[in-house]
Amino acid sequence: MTFSFTGIDHIQVAGPKGCEEEAKRFYSGILGLKELPKPENLRARGGCWFQCGDQEIHVGIEEEFSPAKKAHPGLLVHNLLSLKQTLEEHHIPIKEEPPIQGRIRIHVSDPFGNRLEFLEFLNK
Repeated sequence: MTFSFTGIDHIQVAGPKGCEEEAKRFYSGILGLKELPKPENLRARGGCWFQCGDQEIHVGIEEEFSPAKKAHPGLLVHNLLSLKQTLEEHHIPIKEEPPIQGRIRIHVSDPFGNRLEFLEFLNK
């Protein structure tokens, strides 16, 4: 039997115990992602979920939390300049990155120190 991959359903970043409200303020309040209800059988674990295009971002609780400073999701954005302005208005430090293969990009850290990359394809 042959199989093939068809895409990514979700990515997960970790956060410390009790981080849910701060995660909601950042991912939903600042980035504008829609919060998704967690399935009932997973709610006791804590964390929260957000819609990101056709995929999801899950913030999971990690007891011995350590932020991902190198590993990161690359999130596609329409109008990266507008996102940068929003991040600046909320005093979120932005690291400019050199463009690669027709993409402009920046890195930021979420409230827990996890690295996030935002990219926009040029001429698309």
